[in-house]
Amino acid sequence: MGVKAITINGSARVGGNTQVLLEVVGDVLKSGGIETEYIKIGGEPLRGCIACGKCKENKDGKCILTGDIVNEVIAKMYEADIIVMGAPVYFGSMPAEMNALLDRAGYASRPNMLLSRKVGGPITVARKAGQNFTYAQMLYWYMLNDMIVPGSTYWNVATAREKGEVLKDKEALGVMERFAQNLLWLGEKLF
Repeated sequence: MGVKAITINGSARVGGNTQVLLEVVGDVLKSGGIETEYIKIGGEPLRGCIACGKCKENKDGKCILTGDIVNEVIAKMYEADIIVMGAPVYFGSMPAEMNALLDRAGYASRPNMLLSRKVGGPITVARKAGQNFTYAQMLYWYMLNDMIVPGSTYWNVATAREKGEVLKDKEALGVMERFAQNLLWLGEKLF
């Protein structure tokens, strides 16, 4: 069985800048022979965590809330060795869909530490500012779930607004490529 990766897009925009950055990472992983699946959660009707504690009681790795794609995505997270999540910045932080996924996946996985030692990291893009805060929000989630996050030549952030504008941010594209190369390198060492 080979190494598997998933990229998760928290942007509602189809073909937007977050997707472009995730595709840069995905292309590097695929070129290294890693099976990579792209998942879009932005724009989906995801419910937020209700802190009911049932996932801790049940210890089955699932959220008791149904009717959305969260449990399907959580299952894909468990199957993946590499998890990369991208989000645009909305009013200084990540979109509600990404926050809902992170909260519910984090709670559902923690009783059995089902995300422990998986490799990955966050990517974020904004028109002008807010990337560092959003990047930190997402990075904390990786750290809290005992995951391994490689670095790059800078933080995994970009500046863009209009669709495709991120392609002008050459430094960010280089950062994403190096981040993906580091994911590939780690994947070869660990899995």
